[in-house]
Amino acid sequence: MGTASDKEKELTVEPPKKSGSPRRGAGGGGPKRPDGARQRPATGKSTVRRSPRAAQEANPHPARAAAAASGKNEPQRIAKLLARAGVASRREIERMIADGRIALDGAPVDTPATLLTSLHGVTVDGVAIAAPAPTRLFLFHKPTGCLTTERDPAGRPTIYDRLPDGLPRVMPIGRLDMNTEGLLLLTTDGGFKRQMELPATGVPRTYRARAFGEVSQQQLEDLFDGLEIDGIRYGQIEANLERRTGRNQWIEMTLTEGKNREVRRVLEHLGLKVNRLIRTAYGPFSLGELAVGTVEEVRQHDLILFRKTLKGGAA
Repeated sequence: MGTASDKEKELTVEPPKKSGSPRRGAGGGGPKRPDGARQRPATGKSTVRRSPRAAQEANPHPARAAAAASGKNEPQRIAKLLARAGVASRREIERMIADGRIALDGAPVDTPATLLTSLHGVTVDGVAIAAPAPTRLFLFHKPTGCLTTERDPAGRPTIYDRLPDGLPRVMPIGRLDMNTEGLLLLTTDGGFKRQMELPATGVPRTYRARAFGEVSQQQLEDLFDGLEIDGIRYGQIEANLERRTGRNQWIEMTLTEGKNREVRRVLEHLGLKVNRLIRTAYGPFSLGELAVGTVEEVRQHDLILFRKTLKGGAA
């Protein structure tokens, strides 16, 4: 296996496809003004109410006050800063803090909500954290037989056992089942990973499935309206019958939700048994001719353009 980071992929980036009135108080309780507004009883004290925002500005968090006084950037949670720096996902960072592995100026950090304006003085396992580098994105042709996780308690192989040497620390965007192959996106930026995984982002994923059994094109087209299986609602799916080989069907499916085992469950609901599943595209990024087990880096220009198409823009 080898890396193709020196042969960055040139891509054409396209955008992803795609109350009642307030409760009134109970009656009674003092006179009303002519306009119907309830008049407050006199107390001899000021009755001016400050909004929560005004109260926050009057009594800011010490870290925010210090940042404002020094002219530094708005402070953020340490978990978010470390995720943006590519240390790990926010959830993993919370576990690392609980294990006492993260320190600030030599003292263990006791909460992921600690507010900082930078990672200066922060260490992980005694190693200082460098300033966040620009976000990087890699395409990985995941083989079958490995889990999309950093480590497995049962000792089964993971994608990290299959990744080539020379990569920075990367995190997978989403997951592919152990027996699913194809395109897996890897990033150095935990914030970008989280943004991509949010259901509201709605980035389309395309798969090719080889399945045993009989199905019609009309049945596949009906998936465009979505369906419910065992109480779980699956949204719009674009599906096309590519070709038949005996009783095996090759089917292409594009979806935006990415629920757990969605493709397999939907096809099994149609009476098919999936015996091979390949993810061929994620948003504008395609598997193409990328060899199994190899990695290719996306050009910064293409990554920046893609992030501008995401809901909410760049993270």
